[in-house]
Amino acid sequence: MADRIQLLPDHIANQIAAGEVIQRPASAVKELLENAVDAGATRIQLIVNDAGKALVQVIDNGSGMSATDARRAFERHATSKIQKIEDLFHIRTMGFRGEALASIAAVAQVELRTRRAEDELGTCIELEHSQVTKQEPVAAPVGTSICMKNLFFNVPARRNFLKSNTSELRHIVDEFIRVALAFPDRFFSLTHNGQGLFHLEAGSLKQRIVQVLGNNYSSKLVAVREDTDYLNVQGFVGKPETAKKTRGDQYFFVNNRFIRSAYLNHAVLNAFQDLISPDAFPSYVLFIELDPAQLDVNVHPTKQEIKFEDEKIVYAFVQAAIKHALAQFSITPTLDFELDASIQGLSAVQGPFTEQQQSAARASSLYQGFTGAHQAHRIEASPSAGNGSFRSLTDIAFEGSPVLPLPDAATQSALELRPDALGHGGASPSDVVIPRHSEGTGDGRAPSAEVFGEGGFTSLQQAYAVQESMEVQQLFSTYILVAAERSFLLVHQQSAHERVLYERLMAAMHGKPVATQRSLFPSTLELAPPDAVLLTELLPDLARMGYSIEPFGPSSFIIQGTPADVESGNEKAVLERILEQTKHFSEVKLPRRETLLRSVALQQSIKPGTQLTDREMQRLVDDLFRCRQPNATPGGKPTYVEFAKDGLDKMFGR
Repeated sequence: MADRIQLLPDHIANQIAAGEVIQRPASAVKELLENAVDAGATRIQLIVNDAGKALVQVIDNGSGMSATDARRAFERHATSKIQKIEDLFHIRTMGFRGEALASIAAVAQVELRTRRAEDELGTCIELEHSQVTKQEPVAAPVGTSICMKNLFFNVPARRNFLKSNTSELRHIVDEFIRVALAFPDRFFSLTHNGQGLFHLEAGSLKQRIVQVLGNNYSSKLVAVREDTDYLNVQGFVGKPETAKKTRGDQYFFVNNRFIRSAYLNHAVLNAFQDLISPDAFPSYVLFIELDPAQLDVNVHPTKQEIKFEDEKIVYAFVQAAIKHALAQFSITPTLDFELDASIQGLSAVQGPFTEQQQSAARASSLYQGFTGAHQAHRIEASPSAGNGSFRSLTDIAFEGSPVLPLPDAATQSALELRPDALGHGGASPSDVVIPRHSEGTGDGRAPSAEVFGEGGFTSLQQAYAVQESMEVQQLFSTYILVAAERSFLLVHQQSAHERVLYERLMAAMHGKPVATQRSLFPSTLELAPPDAVLLTELLPDLARMGYSIEPFGPSSFIIQGTPADVESGNEKAVLERILEQTKHFSEVKLPRRETLLRSVALQQSIKPGTQLTDREMQRLVDDLFRCRQPNATPGGKPTYVEFAKDGLDKMFGR
């Protein structure tokens, strides 16, 4: 039998390897920007067309390359960063694996122009399918210009899996921001389709944070700096009022390399404990500097996951540094022992203390209690109170009620109310069911419609169709009690409204758009560049939901109108919350339109604590049971729980 194992040709091996390194245009942007940084460039320009699908170009004024180095740079595992295995433990450069340029050349058409300061002429190299198709000397400025054109032109299936231009551009902006924040002392610019998105002059870290994340951070940053023998921690954290519902503005850098670390993020959350709500996330840009021998960056090709030799000590130092910074800048709660100057002007302080007032003070029981011997803990009995005046609240509440004997153990077991039936966990599949429909919006599990009695959803919508005789009552400004002949419902008003809005917006996506209420005075919305890219991506769908928004510059938008149920003057806050919620839902990898529908429905739904009239409650319940899936929110939370009369009778032994 002939041998079956063969060596793959280089171009096939390069394409396979490229799949790990170059996953989308943003991956190439990251590698090319880091190469420019390693070359010592002080000015780095990023030019992108069609969100990187047509062109990604990085121009820098770094050291440049010789003709031989320029050609050799595209070979696999060709690098100037390391020479022996021991060098892996002393890495301070961004790149070192020697895979990026070879991977890019395997899946795109590449043109490189480079020149060193000591050379009169530069070198131009063109590659396709990992093969050099052209090499010649050219006139070029000092530095390097590398163009990546037609990404995945030779892998059509891979190209088809790329997202929309706005989505891919958002990933490119994320990678650009990470590199720009890591090196604030260098100039960076980003241009997309001829339009400038970023123009970041060299400056301090605080200036770079404000340039990138928005002017709202200019007065809301707290400096962090802690130098120890083991590591140094420095950077900035946002004040508690900048905390958001998503992890958007959170950046950790180790030796100037952006990393992802849930462990260190937990250290930051612990430092902010009791300062922000449990469901909020603080903003931070933190740099950790330590000996490269104490960590391993060669864990993943993206080099964003690293391993520390001693994670616990890094955790402790980060947490302590942030707590110290918050305390130093008086962010943490403190006791104020300083006297308010306005108190000195009160008449009780400025006026005389007359003899009559002194006599009245001495005669008071409070004075006697503090000045008399053994009187400090004495409590005088009320004249109207007798020995039997102390009664428990339960005695009063059940006064006049008949005393019933407690049921025996067997009866208690039979009548026990199962907490899992109310959605508190531990429910069996027969107790917890969500009917699914073709749109697949119910991706969670919720309580069944029937908790105590038999039956299901078949007759429930008919039983609770709103009638004039139906009784509704609001409880705690959060729940709606709906009574029928043989059962009653406990409806969560926000969850119910969220389901109604979701299905209404879903219908608007495929039918008649929601009506827009034009604003008498349009408002301007200023966003950070990443949020501006996200909002641009969402504009067509938002228009069908009743939002009239027009771009007004790179990161500004004019809100011309909103749906009628958005309160006037609250338009900007609603849109900002929609963006934050959309980023939150994006973390669970839902489709873009689905994340937007859920975000808008959640933000526009009535909140707990809102008083509703009888007519509003009846209308809400009526709309809920007209929905295709009335029993759960789009995220799977229950909208109501039904209590059947038979089940209640069993509870009380009747």
